[in-house]
Amino acid sequence: MFLGIDGGGTKTAFALVDGDGIVRARHEDGGTYYVETGMEGAAAVLARGCRAVLDAAGIEAAGVNFAFFGMPAYGEDRAAQAVLETLPRAILGHDRYLCGNDMVCSWAGSLACADGISVIAGTGSMAYGEAGGKRARAGGWGELFSDEGSAFWIAREGLRLFSRMSDGRAPRGPLHALVRTRLELQDDLDVCGVVYGQMNGDRSRVAQLARLVTDAAALGDRQAQAILDAAAAELAEIVDAVSVALGAVPDDGLAVSYTGGLFGADGPLRAPFAQALAARAGRYRLTPPRLAPVLGAALYAARSAGTPLDESAIARLACAA
Repeated sequence: MFLGIDGGGTKTAFALVDGDGIVRARHEDGGTYYVETGMEGAAAVLARGCRAVLDAAGIEAAGVNFAFFGMPAYGEDRAAQAVLETLPRAILGHDRYLCGNDMVCSWAGSLACADGISVIAGTGSMAYGEAGGKRARAGGWGELFSDEGSAFWIAREGLRLFSRMSDGRAPRGPLHALVRTRLELQDDLDVCGVVYGQMNGDRSRVAQLARLVTDAAALGDRQAQAILDAAAAELAEIVDAVSVALGAVPDDGLAVSYTGGLFGADGPLRAPFAQALAARAGRYRLTPPRLAPVLGAALYAARSAGTPLDESAIARLACAA
């Protein structure tokens, strides 16, 4: 049995998979972004979620061959990392586990642990890849000065554009009216009270405002569309950085996949991102994700245990996704 945990800012997914690629149990719980929840809050979610998925499968923690805990912000604070690495032991009662950044879950799921790069664009953004035994990541330095192309970044750029439209530094397009209407502003400056006051600058809540930019672009706002195009270009540059770090040959058609809300069925970045990669003259081969990140985490656990799932098992997982 292999346990996969895909942590996130708003929710954490748990999945228990056997060696034949059959999903024995799944569970979802709250966020494990310890920067927001605190370490105790993250630990409580992990413990509760693991217990729930094990109970659903009818096994004890000792029956887990190996587990992979993918957690947001893992590896970005040495002191916090040391604490995070001890949490699974308290939950499982054994050391058959590995901790890592949740970006690994996205890569392992979208490419089924095959060589290539996975780019994530949700509340935050980053890219991670493996090829020829090498590993590399780029982006994901946090919303204050990075996370380019993410929902938070798009929302911030949209708010900046709204302020410029209000001041007269940019011509007013549909975005201006959308922000006033959706946020119920009596005066344009009231947006400060909403973002800094009501939302308290909360990362996840601000990121939800990216929808204003998407909707404005759909209404023909060229300035809003330019933000989405710039977001796609930023993500393509992050992919380039990972490719260089992996030492990928420019014309080898390296596989690139994706995860995150901005790449969903109606995600605003799917088309512009595909165009940005296509402009790189065959350097990349864009492929749809094969598995959900949480199943990727379980797949990665199996590989980390030295017992990787075969292609038939992966195919069963894909049907379950």
